[in-house]
Amino acid sequence: MSPDARRPWRRWNTALHRDIGYLAVGLTLVYALSGLAVNHMAHWNPNYRRTVKTFDVGPLDPQLPEEELAAQTLTRLRVSEKPRSAFQPDPDSLEIYLKEGKYSVDLPTGKVLFEGTVPRPVLMAMNRLHLNAPKQAWTWIADAYAISLAFLALSGLFILRGKNGITGRGAWLTTLGCAIPVGYWIWWAYLT
Repeated sequence: MSPDARRPWRRWNTALHRDIGYLAVGLTLVYALSGLAVNHMAHWNPNYRRTVKTFDVGPLDPQLPEEELAAQTLTRLRVSEKPRSAFQPDPDSLEIYLKEGKYSVDLPTGKVLFEGTVPRPVLMAMNRLHLNAPKQAWTWIADAYAISLAFLALSGLFILRGKNGITGRGAWLTTLGCAIPVGYWIWWAYLT
């Protein structure tokens, strides 16, 4: 009788590890890419890309009311969106705020600087899923995925046998893999 025939749990363990691993690929990629993105928020905005553009709309009369100046500027820029607000910080400049950004206008020259943000659609969606922004059914999907990862971690311990398995080399690597987060947590919690 073969060793696997005496231990049918090994066959089930291997089959479930394989199949759940295949099912988890999509979510693993979403969480991995999003995790890398949000881990480096100090270096960049993972949800939006900053954009800066310059335009020339020609001189504008600084004596006109702010609303009229804003309307003329947006007409010349061919922007149909209604501004959220507009104001003159000084007599020669105008700032126009729209949903996607801000237009800064030098009234005597007509030079316009646009500063805004453009969404990173795919990465933004992944980040929202990673942080469970949708709630509702996504909470259950994320919980099932977390349980799947726990199963994959534990079932993977028993796939290989012998010197490369959990009783040999695998034991050392598993110990190291567990020591890294525990050691970092101790350092962060008690030594910093």
